[in-house]
Amino acid sequence: MRRGSGSGPAWWLQVLSPFLLLLFHGALADQIRYSIPEELAKNSIVGNLARDLGLSVQNLPTRKLRVSAEKDYFTVNPESGDLLVGDRIDREQVCGKQPQCVLEFDIVAEKPLNIFHVAVILQDVNDNAPLFKQSEVDLNIGESTRPGKAFPLDPALDLDAGSNSLQKYYLTDNEYFEVTEKETPDGRKYPELILKRFLDREEHNFHQLVLTAVDGGDPPRSGTTQIRIQVTDINDNPPMFSQDVFSVTLREDVPPGFSVLQVTATDQDEGVNAEITYAFHNVDEQVERIFNLDKRTGEITTKDNLDFETAKSYTLNVEAKDPGDLASHCSIQVKILDENDCVPEVIVTSVFTPLPEDSPLGTVIALIKTRDRDSGENGDVYCHVLGNEGFVLKSSSKNYYKLVTDRTLDREAIPEYNVTIVAADRGKPPLSSNVIITLHISDVNDNAPVFHQASYLVHVAENNPPGTSIAQVSASDPDLGSNGLISYSIIASDLEPRALSSFVSVNQDSGVVFAQRAFDHEQLRSFQLTLQARDHGSPTLSANVSMRVLVGDRNDNAPRVLYPTLEPDGSALFDMVPRAAEPGYLVTKVVAVDADSGHNAWLSYHVLQASDPGLFSLGLRTGEVRTARALGDRDSARQRLLVAVRDGGQPPLSATATLHLIFADSLQEVLPDLSDDPLPSDPQSELQFYLVVALALISVLFLLSVILAIALRLRHSSRSAAWGCFQPGLSSNLATGVLPNYNEGTLPYSYNVCIASQSAKTEFNFLNVTPEVAPQDLLCGDDSWVPGTLGDTDVPFVSDSISKQAPPNTDWRFSQAQRPGTSGSQNGDETGTWPNNQFDTEMLQAMILASASEAADGSSTLGGGAGTMGLSARYGPQFTLQHVPDYRQNVYIPGSNATLTNAAGKRDGKAPAGGNGNKKKSGKKEKK
Repeated sequence: MRRGSGSGPAWWLQVLSPFLLLLFHGALADQIRYSIPEELAKNSIVGNLARDLGLSVQNLPTRKLRVSAEKDYFTVNPESGDLLVGDRIDREQVCGKQPQCVLEFDIVAEKPLNIFHVAVILQDVNDNAPLFKQSEVDLNIGESTRPGKAFPLDPALDLDAGSNSLQKYYLTDNEYFEVTEKETPDGRKYPELILKRFLDREEHNFHQLVLTAVDGGDPPRSGTTQIRIQVTDINDNPPMFSQDVFSVTLREDVPPGFSVLQVTATDQDEGVNAEITYAFHNVDEQVERIFNLDKRTGEITTKDNLDFETAKSYTLNVEAKDPGDLASHCSIQVKILDENDCVPEVIVTSVFTPLPEDSPLGTVIALIKTRDRDSGENGDVYCHVLGNEGFVLKSSSKNYYKLVTDRTLDREAIPEYNVTIVAADRGKPPLSSNVIITLHISDVNDNAPVFHQASYLVHVAENNPPGTSIAQVSASDPDLGSNGLISYSIIASDLEPRALSSFVSVNQDSGVVFAQRAFDHEQLRSFQLTLQARDHGSPTLSANVSMRVLVGDRNDNAPRVLYPTLEPDGSALFDMVPRAAEPGYLVTKVVAVDADSGHNAWLSYHVLQASDPGLFSLGLRTGEVRTARALGDRDSARQRLLVAVRDGGQPPLSATATLHLIFADSLQEVLPDLSDDPLPSDPQSELQFYLVVALALISVLFLLSVILAIALRLRHSSRSAAWGCFQPGLSSNLATGVLPNYNEGTLPYSYNVCIASQSAKTEFNFLNVTPEVAPQDLLCGDDSWVPGTLGDTDVPFVSDSISKQAPPNTDWRFSQAQRPGTSGSQNGDETGTWPNNQFDTEMLQAMILASASEAADGSSTLGGGAGTMGLSARYGPQFTLQHVPDYRQNVYIPGSNATLTNAAGKRDGKAPAGGNGNKKKSGKKEKK
């Protein structure tokens, strides 16, 4: 504490200030007090705050002492802990004329958080001289004024307080006037001019005096004003107030223009001397700013709003004066009542943001201070958190609060909080204010990546270009920065680990899955992948998802015809059709497969070229060739069909097959007509063919007529009732076990005919005469042909049995349930199925070649046991059902592997026609 030089009461007051502070310190143990003179230079030391607070100098950097105040009057040295003056302080500006000027503020220390209350007393310095409001004062005093009359003067104003304030008035020496000091009820001193003797206007009509005001400083300061007195004529009755002091109580919320009081003075004079004017007398500028006085009526009204926090009371001095300058004075004491007109203030002193989302409960977020300028209950403030968003306020000390967390934080749910702190007083009605604290939550890697789909199903068409993007997986991570940065990889697959990289890859940044090669649906239809999404946090978190890739089919395989096909030597097979075939008779079937699947393998069959377009019909989906009408006399026995097989792809692919069909009732009719020459395709060649056939038919009819005539003649001359269809002596030869060489007949070629010796029934016959064969061995002879089948040994041959040929036995055909594939269940309709499996082409070709070779070989036997191959390739054991694979495509080979029986003979005694649908080679090597 500093003190000035010299002596006097001010010096002693400064000396006693520390002792007074010690006395106050005992009363206010929770507050540290200092005393300094005003107007100290910036950074002047007030005191060692660290020592007074009991803090170690070494801990000052961590404690972070700082001043929490509205104005930066003081600062703290962070190294030494000294409390320093922040800027030059003017006591008169801070406290006005208050007798004691105390600056209170708070010191905040962190780690741990503590708050200390400090008060600094500002000592007054005599830095202001007394000043009069007017440099000159004019008075009119009548000559009849009696001595002792007092004339109040405006006081001098001194901004200093205590001993440095105004202390004394002095008047220049004269014989008529003297000055005295008076005090107002509020303790203010003002001068009064006292008349010592009667004035004589005729002797001195004008007096000029100097009034000096002196303060109590050391050295003292002073101010002066000129008093000019004009001696006037007599006016012996001054105005008089009803009372000297008035008391008024006002609420601070009264509006401007509110009537406070109306003062009235009376004058016993008459006329002009009785006209009274009112004015404020000896009041400060604040009174004149707030109150207004009507000089004619004496009514006092408010000019501005009142404020209890600025001034709790006012003293208004009113002067009533008549034209003769006779005046009287009264005092009005105005008391201000407090109203709840000050809103509580919320001051945020510290905010700790951003806050990690894994912060524990009770973490301090901010330090908050409240203040209300009202008094009593109007200034009693309490705080709370609006909405209670997981934060609470805890009272720290006096008017300080700590804002702490009350629940766990999750940045992904709420990345930012706007916490509203509400402060309200206890006035009626209460007033409140709020402040919003924005709290940012920092990220922690607490969320694993999540794929947008539970699994992925990808469709890729085959023959894709290598490097094509086939899919994209996407995962999201709500974390920020590297915690939410995701990379993708393939971690598992049902493919070979070494082959995986050659099939697919994934971009680790975008999640795009690329095909590293062209896929083939026929080789690989699907495969499974497991992909992983991993973030870059610490520690890293990951998630897996499965992806199934389905390789779709493209129409990249043309249909493949399995039947009919060419033999290895280039020869083609033919199908034989009975001449008596009814419309709808199943001739043969075109069998084709397609390596594709789905619609691309849905085959349709179309006739491209036909010798007689109206003779046959072709199943659109089944490939079955049926007779559309009965064979006419003018129709050619040889027919050729060119069939196209198309799939359902876009664009469609196709293949062709050529069918050679021959109408004949027996193989003997077919063999002479076989040739290597292709069927004529032009109408002229067909006409020639028809002429040749007609000529051949005429020749055959002629020959038959001759044979019939011979047969009739032989019938009349025969001694036997029945001789069968053999030559005379045949039965004896059979009895001896010798078969004659029968080279003369309707067939131009000889065949090896084998008859079973143990079987009860024949497997295949050209003509069946009797229903059963005797259970005895039958002989096989080379170059012999038997135009029938032996019956029981004790049953003679019936000549009527060869008069006509029985209709074809239907037992050899596949029933609808026996046909392999799906055509067996279609009942001949035109609907198809979706083929999926391939047919064994080599096996089918081998069966066809074996059957054809056996039919042409002389070692072939008839009736050689169940399953023995006959003259047609369709009746061999190779075509039993166990040799036909189970395909979804219509796979049907005309003919049957069922054992032909004499069912027809048993039924009506007629032998079934042989050669139904038999197949033969059309090459020249078939001829002998």
